[in-house]
Amino acid sequence: MKPYRYFIVLLIAIFILSIGGFITFKYIDFKKSNLIKENYKLQSISLKEKLINKISRKKESTTDIAMGLASVPGLVQKVIDKDIPLDYYSKLIKKLKKSKAYKNVWIQIINKDGISLYRSWTKKRYDNLMGFRKDLEKIFISKKSGFSISIGKFDLSFKTIMPIYKDKSFVGIVEIISHFNSIANDLKRSGISSVVVAIKQNKRQLQYPFSKLFIGKYYVANINAPLKFRNYLKKNGVESYFNDSYKVKNGYLIASYPIKNIDSKIIGYYIMFQKPSMKQSKNLHEFVSKLFSLLLIIFLSLIIIGVIVFLFMLKRQKEHYKNIIDSSTNIMITNNMIKTTAANKAFYKVFSEYLTIDDFLAENECICDFFVKEDGYLQKKMGNMIWLKYILQNPDKEHKAKIRYLNRDYYFLIGASLIDISTNEHCIVLTDITKQEEYKKELEFLTITDPLTKVKNRRFYETTIKEEINRAKRHSVPLSAIMFDIDHFKEVNDKYGHDVGDEILISYSKLIASLIRKEDKLCRVGGEEFMIILPYLKLKNATELAEKLRKTVEQSKEVTPITISFGVVQYIQGETKEQLYKRLDDALYRAKEEGRNRVVASE
Repeated sequence: MKPYRYFIVLLIAIFILSIGGFITFKYIDFKKSNLIKENYKLQSISLKEKLINKISRKKESTTDIAMGLASVPGLVQKVIDKDIPLDYYSKLIKKLKKSKAYKNVWIQIINKDGISLYRSWTKKRYDNLMGFRKDLEKIFISKKSGFSISIGKFDLSFKTIMPIYKDKSFVGIVEIISHFNSIANDLKRSGISSVVVAIKQNKRQLQYPFSKLFIGKYYVANINAPLKFRNYLKKNGVESYFNDSYKVKNGYLIASYPIKNIDSKIIGYYIMFQKPSMKQSKNLHEFVSKLFSLLLIIFLSLIIIGVIVFLFMLKRQKEHYKNIIDSSTNIMITNNMIKTTAANKAFYKVFSEYLTIDDFLAENECICDFFVKEDGYLQKKMGNMIWLKYILQNPDKEHKAKIRYLNRDYYFLIGASLIDISTNEHCIVLTDITKQEEYKKELEFLTITDPLTKVKNRRFYETTIKEEINRAKRHSVPLSAIMFDIDHFKEVNDKYGHDVGDEILISYSKLIASLIRKEDKLCRVGGEEFMIILPYLKLKNATELAEKLRKTVEQSKEVTPITISFGVVQYIQGETKEQLYKRLDDALYRAKEEGRNRVVASE
């Protein structure tokens, strides 16, 4: 080969090397950006999970206090007489103030007409709250205990409500009002600062704002909201943080969580600030270091020995690149929109039965064969598009896949990008989020499950009956429901003890659950009170089912013989879930009045 040709080949090689270096730098930037975004997203999820956990603990602790207050001797008569001294709970309030968690707890007593008879934090009383508090109106209809977040005359706060009865007659409620300050203080210990903001549409309800703090027209509910972050929100526009997402500004990760009332309407936002904790990727640093070294070796080799050494170094570069990819803990595969062409070592740690990509493709079309069909996760076909094309056309969305392999479920965040336009080669990165998803599902399960009987709880009932009513309205399909409770359950508890009472609830819940359809929903909504939601079932069939359940329970000898009374209704087009509940309650009451151990159906 003539000398000038060597020079031309060398120039071409240098040009190719430069293009390769440029692409490499772009890939490094892409990889680094994805790692940072992934870290921010996981950190924002962690912030929200911590907040949800704090709210759940707040509910449990205030419920215990409310139950104790509602059972104070002499309280019932004082509520009926509307004569509660201003210092009625003064000793308790002083004791609670010694605890950081209950320092600002308020106590309110309201009679059955919605009149506030006592407020521990002010002398103001005898005003009617029914026009201000929808959560109270719902409690007064159901006459059951409840927990909500709402805006009243004084604050955006947590409300734990416990009904007061006299001889089974509803006379009023005891309400424990707690604030966001203790939650904000707990989160502060983890380096999380908080600003709790009520949306301005509710400002007119706040006649006597507790914190006296505002950001423009937006009320700030926690008195310990740092001035630094209040000023920041004022300067940057607090409305821009009214979403269920996150931002990274001025060295802080800022995550927002919507605060919803009993009707699931957003009434405010819990905005959290935390310094991002970036976990630097060791693999990324090694990748950059090795790649720079490799480029230098290739460049020098090209100058010294020409095209032959250059080609040899290209082969070495490919080998090093593969080693670096194999060192990643994330699964990385390449796909040319027809089939999977390569996979790193992390892939074979999950799909352990295969040694090579050819072994895998001999039995499977692609990784999508293992996608589980479940709402919220990627499917093999997303509408009329294959899953990979759907990811590429929706780059701003978060894509998750649930993969089942060897009877084990894995959860992954999936991202994809084009890496070679000539071969249509795409790089697909699967980040393992199994622990986060399992924790999230466990948390969701606990919020809708009764801890004693393991059937669904009242919260699940309230959500599901609303959905089923909407379905019945929209499609004009039948919907029925059964309400039942155990006859003379108090006497059973008194005679055998509460441990036996719990065994009865557990055993008979399991028995009844085994006798209903898969689509039916059994819920425990009170002590010994249960609901069964029966989609697509008419009154006649629902009544037959209730009679079958009644006879089975009567004949059963689980724990100790008992009987159960049933009320059955079918949904009437146009009625609300409260009206449906009232008809069920009336039917069950008639069953009790007519001698118990019977089924009463109401048209």
